[in-house]
Amino acid sequence: MSHANPVDLVFGGMEKLGPGSDSDTLQVLDMLPKVPHGLIVDAGCGRGRHTLALANRLRNPVHAVDTYEPFLSSLIEGAEGAGIGPLIQTYCMDMADIADRFQGIDLLWSEGAAYNIGFPHALKIWHSALKPGGFAVVSELSWLQEKVPADVRRFFKTGYSDMRSADENRGVAEDAGYRILATHTLPRATWIEGYYDRLEPRARSLLDHPDQAVRDFASETLEEIRIFGSSEDSYGYVFYVMEKV
Repeated sequence: MSHANPVDLVFGGMEKLGPGSDSDTLQVLDMLPKVPHGLIVDAGCGRGRHTLALANRLRNPVHAVDTYEPFLSSLIEGAEGAGIGPLIQTYCMDMADIADRFQGIDLLWSEGAAYNIGFPHALKIWHSALKPGGFAVVSELSWLQEKVPADVRRFFKTGYSDMRSADENRGVAEDAGYRILATHTLPRATWIEGYYDRLEPRARSLLDHPDQAVRDFASETLEEIRIFGSSEDSYGYVFYVMEKV
């Protein structure tokens, strides 16, 4: 008996697989010094919303890395549809292996994906792949306030127990050999528009699905959305714009 893939059912066909927007991606890109970026790697690209935004703006090849082949196929399709197919090169591989595949990276970009291998670990191994003076732009879920509602704190104790404050993450970056040039916190609206507002009805429609794994994933998704609604802006995604020291 074949089982439905919960990720495909909940996220299939969605342009956004997490909070963010093209305008935020490009705003953060503009925080970097205006220098030519030769080798660009997007770590954990997903369906590649931001990959396309970067390639389109920089008119430079972007090497997109993800472990999930269907996302990469979708990215290639999107790139061809946008007329920038030759600018996108995809690699189905683990982000943790980037230093084995690429050396002398000018710009390493990663939106909402570093947590998969741990933020400190990601920064450390990507540091070795960057050229001297190269740049890393990594967004990470971060506590934004000391006062956090109790149910939010509880949710992340199991959901992401390693979550740190923005200040702690700055320290992590400095310890890993980077200089922080700037930070940018994603606005609340980018969590909702095109993401949670599409995700919520999809997840709700799957609560009666015959497959237990799908029902569980749908319930977890709805709980995540509920927690966000009661978060009082106590957490968010922060972009850390960094230069290799």
